[in-house]
Amino acid sequence: MGDHLITMPDVGEGIAQAELAEWFVKVGDRVREDAVLAAVTTDKATAEIPSPVTGQVVWLGAEIGDVVAVGAPLIRLAVEPEGGAGRLDGDRNADAQPAAHAEPRAARDADQAAMVQGDDAGAPRRADETALASPAVRLRARKAGIDLGRVPGSGPSGRVVHEDLDAYLVRDARETGTADISRNTSVEPVKVTGIRRKIAEKMALAASRIPHITYVEEVDVTALEELRTNLNANRRADRPKLTLLPLLMLAMVKAIADQPNLNALYDDEAGILHRHGGVHIGIATQTPSGLVVPVIRHAETRDLWNCAAELSRISEAARAGAATREELAGSTITVTSLGALGGIASTPIINHPEVAVIGVNRIAVRPVWSGAAFIPRKMMNLSSSFDHRVIDGWDAAVFIQRIKTLLESPALLFVDA
Repeated sequence: MGDHLITMPDVGEGIAQAELAEWFVKVGDRVREDAVLAAVTTDKATAEIPSPVTGQVVWLGAEIGDVVAVGAPLIRLAVEPEGGAGRLDGDRNADAQPAAHAEPRAARDADQAAMVQGDDAGAPRRADETALASPAVRLRARKAGIDLGRVPGSGPSGRVVHEDLDAYLVRDARETGTADISRNTSVEPVKVTGIRRKIAEKMALAASRIPHITYVEEVDVTALEELRTNLNANRRADRPKLTLLPLLMLAMVKAIADQPNLNALYDDEAGILHRHGGVHIGIATQTPSGLVVPVIRHAETRDLWNCAAELSRISEAARAGAATREELAGSTITVTSLGALGGIASTPIINHPEVAVIGVNRIAVRPVWSGAAFIPRKMMNLSSSFDHRVIDGWDAAVFIQRIKTLLESPALLFVDA
C-alpha cells in the first residue's frame, strides 16, 4: 500500500488559511473516494473536503479549531497499489468486482451510504459508524451534547437533518422524564471555533478600532403597519409576505441619497473613506452556526416586493448554511433586528469596515399625547451606531430623522424625489 497526502485546499477568493471545524473520520477509518473527510470554515462560509481516493486514514494533521494554511498537510491515507485501487480490506474476500474507480457514480454513492448506515437507513448507527450531516447540524448536535451516531437520519442517504435532531430531543425528553433536582457543579470548557470564533474576532476588531456613537430615536409606525397589513392582505400569490424590513430598506435608500457618506467603507490605515454608489444592505441573520450577514445588493434598483423576495431568499439560504461566499460579503451598510425580542433599545456594533449600522427594536403599543388626549400608537425605536471618526453626531441624527419621517409618512417611500 502507498500513502496519499491530502493538503488544505484553496477555498477561493484569495483566502490563505481556513479553520478546521469538524473531522468526519478518525485514524483507522476506511473511506471511499468522494467520502467527506473534514469541514473547514473561513470568515465567509463552510466547505467540506472530500477524499480524492479510496483508502485508510493513517494520520490526521490538525485538531478541531486549528487554523491551517492552504497547501499544508491535512490528512494521509494508505491506498492500495494499482490494480487494487478502490478496494477496501473488507472487499478482498468478495467475488471478483470491478475497481471502485470503474464503478458508476450512482453505484459508488449507494455503496458509500451502505458503509455509513448499514442496511436500515432509519436505525441508529453503531458506535464505529460515521453519521452523514452538514456542518451546521454537527455543530448544533455538539452544543446539545448529542451523539449523531444515535440519531436516525431522514435525509438523502440517511443524512441527519435539523428535523431529525428535533425529533430525537423530543423522544429523549419523553423517555428520560424529569430528573431529580440536584446541585450542578460541573464546568465544561468549550473551545470557540468555526463561525463563532470568526464572529468573536470581527466583533473585537470593530469594538477596538471604531469609536461608536449610538443614536436612539422612537418612530410612530402606526400608519406603516396599517399599510403593511393592507399590502399583505391584497398581495399576489407569487409575492412574499411583507415584514417591516423591506419598507425600512426603501427608507434607507432615500436617506442615503441625501447623505452618501453613510453608505461607505472606511480604510482607517490608509485614511480613505470609500463611498459606494450602490446600496448593498447587509441583514444580520441568526443561524444555527451563529450570526452571519447575507447581503441584498443594489437595493437602490429594487422595488418593495423585490426587496422582500430577495430578503426572504438570502435569509433562508443563510439559515440553511447554503449561502455562497458572494452572498455573505460586500455590504456597505447593515441592518440588525431581533424582531419581537428586539427590546426597547440596543447598542449595535458596526460591521467593520462599514461606518453605520441600523438597529431595529420591537414594536409596542404606547400611549402618545395628541395635544388633547393620550391615544394608543404603535411605536418602535431605532437604535443605530455610527463610526464617530468619519460621521459626526449631527449627521447621524439627520440621517435617522430622515428615516423616521419616511416611516411615519409611508406614502413618501413611493414618491420620486
